Amino acid sequence: MAAFACAALVAACSSDNIAATPPDSATTASSATTVESSGTNTETGNSAAPTGGSTDSEADKLPDGFGAGPPGDGLQQFYDQQIRWADCGGGDTCADFWVPLDYADPNGPAITLKAKRSPAADQAHKVGSLFINPGGPGVSGIDYLSFAGFDKAVTNVYDVIGFDPRGVGSSTPVNCLGDSTLDAFVASDPSPDTPREVAQLRRIWARYTAGCVADSGPLLQHVSTVEVARDLDVMRSVVGDRTLHYFGASYGTYIGAVYAALFPQFVGRMVLDGAVDPLASPHRTYIDQAVGFETALTAYLRDCVGTGTCPLGTDVDTARTKLIAFLTSLDSSPLPTSSGRQLTEGLGFLGVVVTLYSRSAWPTLSLALDAGLKGQGDVLLALADLYVHRRPDGTYAGNSIEVQSAVSCLDHPEHESLADIEAGAAEFDRVAPVFGPVATWYSYGCSNWPEPRIQPVPDFSAKGAAPIVVVGTTRDPATPYAQAVKLAEELDSGILLSRDGDGHTAYNSGNVCIDSAIDTYLADGTVPADGTRC
Repeated sequence: MAAFACAALVAACSSDNIAATPPDSATTASSATTVESSGTNTETGNSAAPTGGSTDSEADKLPDGFGAGPPGDGLQQFYDQQIRWADCGGGDTCADFWVPLDYADPNGPAITLKAKRSPAADQAHKVGSLFINPGGPGVSGIDYLSFAGFDKAVTNVYDVIGFDPRGVGSSTPVNCLGDSTLDAFVASDPSPDTPREVAQLRRIWARYTAGCVADSGPLLQHVSTVEVARDLDVMRSVVGDRTLHYFGASYGTYIGAVYAALFPQFVGRMVLDGAVDPLASPHRTYIDQAVGFETALTAYLRDCVGTGTCPLGTDVDTARTKLIAFLTSLDSSPLPTSSGRQLTEGLGFLGVVVTLYSRSAWPTLSLALDAGLKGQGDVLLALADLYVHRRPDGTYAGNSIEVQSAVSCLDHPEHESLADIEAGAAEFDRVAPVFGPVATWYSYGCSNWPEPRIQPVPDFSAKGAAPIVVVGTTRDPATPYAQAVKLAEELDSGILLSRDGDGHTAYNSGNVCIDSAIDTYLADGTVPADGTRC
């Protein structure tokens, strides 16, 4: 598992809120319509399903989570659909959008996307809708709406819309494993180093893949980022926006980059924070990410030993060696916890990883390692559970773990043999002593995956697109800074904005320079100078 591991809509038609025809449709689009509905106020914020064209008997023949779609024919029916925004608490409204399961067969089965909208405070001066995605792949954009933390300058003029992409969360979901089986998957050895451990890895992944195929059905072949980007264009048009205003973080930047490649003419104000390089090979990405986490770990270790009370020692090299020894010891001797579960090497690794996403979590990591070195695994286990969204009752919030492989293996299929993986281990170990042994095995999941249906992407230059602000953080562990530099270069209209700092992504990280540049760009369209460094 990779570590990568955010009032009425159309009151009048202006140049910025006219619905568009689907780009590959010859049919003239009618104005998109949204209607307000009292709907059903539920804790999950889901409104009633969109008005569809199927009869009850037709719907009964389709798998759970599927439908016949809205009235009409071809792709146009999705661009012309009416949606119902329903009150879902806290001043927000929620709706479902129909999208085709397969864009090559728009008259075939349809699936639903859940979205949640926080209306603009100043509707009279509204710019449009700002769609947001926090990454993953597999993290809920609906959940992201509650903690994205946009400045009032942004929320005054945008209806901010978080959505769960296809396969994710409350949209028609990918399913692979039950909670107890998922526990075993998450706790498994991430860096097998004996024939017995490799055989166990193969069994675990075979069970995981079989579960995905059995429980997700045809959806498993239709959760690529190309399809997510096409869904985003449907939603853009249905809410009545001529251009897409978008804020994506982490993997959410890949969604934005793919959208820009497919629909450069519809790019509005777009911010890609914690950027992913879409042209990097999976192998290169895994190495870069291992190095990124190693860089973040080094920054933590320097800070830790500087306190004079670091549980790992008094210098960085000693501290790194002690951490490696501790994690390795969990392979043969997992630590007990008060919950009755064991802290395995896999769980200990995740407990360390999650704290490197934010500098504010470093003191917690020191506490967790101090306890772990004394034989107490509870704190690291709690951190690992936080990372995988496991609740105290043993259930999982969302399906981000299951979605991650499904999306990644469609976007970047890589079928490395066991011999190839093992032959490449030395390079990973050399550049990232702590994270390399785990990153070595990231590619195995896709090597074990069903043959994907490739969704081609045009070049990522997005010629003709409006300025796209690409944001990178110099010591970002999950999306290394070099990837932001490359994406900004690959985009014809890319504008690089850099944060010198620690942690994953830049916005809302305490850097006033970054926040001001992004807020100003989104609110009034003022583009920051290319190469700005904060």
